[in-house]
Amino acid sequence: MATQAPERPKALHPELPAADRARLEKAVSLPRTRFLLGLPVAVILLIWSFNGAEFNFAKLGEGTVNMGEFLSRLFPPDFSKFGTIVELLIETFQMAVVGTVLGAVLSLLTAFAASSNIAPKWLYYPARWVMNVIRSVPDLVFALMFVSAVGLGPFAGILAMTLGSIGSIGKVFAEAMESVDRGPIVAMQAVGASKRQVIQYGVLPQAAPLLVSYTLLLFEGNVRGATILGLVGAGGIGLELTTAMRMYDYGHLSAIIICIIVLVTAIDQGSALIRRKIT
Repeated sequence: MATQAPERPKALHPELPAADRARLEKAVSLPRTRFLLGLPVAVILLIWSFNGAEFNFAKLGEGTVNMGEFLSRLFPPDFSKFGTIVELLIETFQMAVVGTVLGAVLSLLTAFAASSNIAPKWLYYPARWVMNVIRSVPDLVFALMFVSAVGLGPFAGILAMTLGSIGSIGKVFAEAMESVDRGPIVAMQAVGASKRQVIQYGVLPQAAPLLVSYTLLLFEGNVRGATILGLVGAGGIGLELTTAMRMYDYGHLSAIIICIIVLVTAIDQGSALIRRKIT
């Protein structure tokens, strides 16, 4: 029995002229070709990273028993110091609020200088370089620096969160402003609008939903980050968490973790509700 020749794939949009159809087919096939070429490179990079990081599934399986034993020590939780936990969680929340407001304002100002469609090149590149430097330094290092400068307490944690935000959220703010539609901006520039007017009426209204959404994400991250900054004495619940771990007070540790989970979950739900309202 004679074998049938395989059917040729149908051309994309045969109603188009030949030249336009060829350009369309080329535009569709180009990403596919790049994906097929990049896939082996990605696989090799992943295998190399697994080996270099000594990732071992067998060791993870062997350690499951120890992890189960550790988790069993966390129950039952001990809420005898619930008042102290709530007080420190409120302090952590307050740190996150102040750090987010200050960080968002400074990040927005920095983002104006780091947006290629707003700032001149002599300002754009130094602003990007400053953000890269700040983003490369862990927040714990900033916390230690400010603890040595202003002493133990939440003030040092707020300063660390504020400075760290400029490197992380400032970059996101800048990219949000760079991604706005150029049409209104070009139109305003054509009729002689000033730089301030272009930013105020052409850039910010388009980028505002993203800026608010990223600020809420920054707030959620600062709540979690404040629990870590407390490890070096920068205020919040982190110091109490570290003390419980060092004293092997697993019941108290479990109560702290449960309260942190409740707080972060409540903030996450509130942030999600606000994001749905503005999008």
